[in-house]
Amino acid sequence: MNFSSKYLERAVDEISSLPGIGRKTALRLALHLLRSETEEVGALASSLIALKERVNQCHTCGNLSDHTMCEICANPTRNKEIICVVEDIRDVMAIENTGQFKGLYHVLGGIISPMEGVGPAELNIESLIKRVSEQPPLEIIFGLSTTMEGETTTFYLYKKLAAFDLKLSAIARGIAVGDQLEYADEVTLARSISNRVPYENSLSQNHNS
Repeated sequence: MNFSSKYLERAVDEISSLPGIGRKTALRLALHLLRSETEEVGALASSLIALKERVNQCHTCGNLSDHTMCEICANPTRNKEIICVVEDIRDVMAIENTGQFKGLYHVLGGIISPMEGVGPAELNIESLIKRVSEQPPLEIIFGLSTTMEGETTTFYLYKKLAAFDLKLSAIARGIAVGDQLEYADEVTLARSISNRVPYENSLSQNHNS
């Protein structure tokens, strides 16, 4: 692209550095911002700076929050005896949108993926073990994706948690193998959580298949 303005070029460079945005889309967005009122652009810039400076990780579950503890962990009406382990904030949002799950969460911040250099040490696994050790729940639900990486992570967690006296469950196979939670429709996801099965059963199903 040939730019007549170095400021436009810089804006396009910055916008196109975002995931999933090519330079043509970045140019369209930059031109849209250029045509917008200064107050609108300022509001966008301010919101992004506030996002970076003020959003924290919940010290209990790893969810994103404006405070040291997220609203879900701080809510006294949530069932503290059930913890659903998920990959990231998008999965929390997907499950919350169903309105069916009233327990707590633990956000790993990713899944084990040797190809991408992500091992157990890079995830919020030790904080989960510590959490279970200090205040054992009655049940842990593995709510990770059914991709190969998701299944590997789930099995790793199962081995780490098997020594504790608690129920280990996996979401039912309403979520197809290879699917990610954030793309499941709300009805399917709600049924998969409600119809969860003991994780040992899912192991035998995978072995038999």
